[in-house]
Amino acid sequence: MPESPEVETIARNLREGTAGCFAIPGLTISGYKSYWQKTLAEPTTELLDQLLPGQVVKEVKRRGKYLVLTLSRHTVLIHLRMSGDLLTCVDDFDPGLKHIRFELEFLEGGRLLFNDPRKFGRIWVVEDTQTILGKLGPEPLDESFTSEEFFNLLRNKKRIIKSLLLDQSSIAGLGNIYTDESLHLAGIHPLTISKNLKYQTSKRLLESIRQVLNDGIERNGSSIDWVYRGGEYQNNFRVYGRTGQACNVCGTIIERIVVGQRGTHLCPKCQVLYKSREKD
Repeated sequence: MPESPEVETIARNLREGTAGCFAIPGLTISGYKSYWQKTLAEPTTELLDQLLPGQVVKEVKRRGKYLVLTLSRHTVLIHLRMSGDLLTCVDDFDPGLKHIRFELEFLEGGRLLFNDPRKFGRIWVVEDTQTILGKLGPEPLDESFTSEEFFNLLRNKKRIIKSLLLDQSSIAGLGNIYTDESLHLAGIHPLTISKNLKYQTSKRLLESIRQVLNDGIERNGSSIDWVYRGGEYQNNFRVYGRTGQACNVCGTIIERIVVGQRGTHLCPKCQVLYKSREKD
């Protein structure tokens, strides 16, 4: 599933344009096509016929793992789930994609295509984004999210730290890859109970999360599956997907365990299992 660096990369491409993708802010929606009924979660296609045409794309941004397209009167929210991707193309160009589920057409020409082989992705067109985004926790890259707030979040919950970081209602945008990478950089074992971390350790974890996410964004995310395009962060993985290989820090062999039904990668030497706050 794309995590915040991959989603941020797509948002940036749509916002600024790249060699293979034109910018969409300022374009007017003339219509849409839906090829898979379940892709459109809200509203119905009948209502969407009345809502979309004539609306102008004002802004493209990210919130957690959601793409947010702000229009003149409504907002389009897109969750890519397991295999979703977005790209633009001119009207007479066939991108050769076999799994296009939804597309927006622009009055000025061109289309925004939502390609989703596994059909798990969803699109909402809403007036109030809080109906969907209100359930999300804070953004770790938001400068207003302080170390003190993060520490209180961890201290007030008695949860395995890996599971807590994956919980989008606790903190938004992290998935399996960047959680494993962040915990290794911070030197914290993924089975550590969150309330056992003292302030300085939790601060180090937040700093590690921010460093890993910013590095991922700088490298256009991670391309580890046939779905994703152009990312390079996979070349810099510390532990994720490196089971049986040597840790780049200490040389210990990277191990894989299962935490909350998720494959989890760690260095058993670099990452400390904090059993109580007193031992921090």
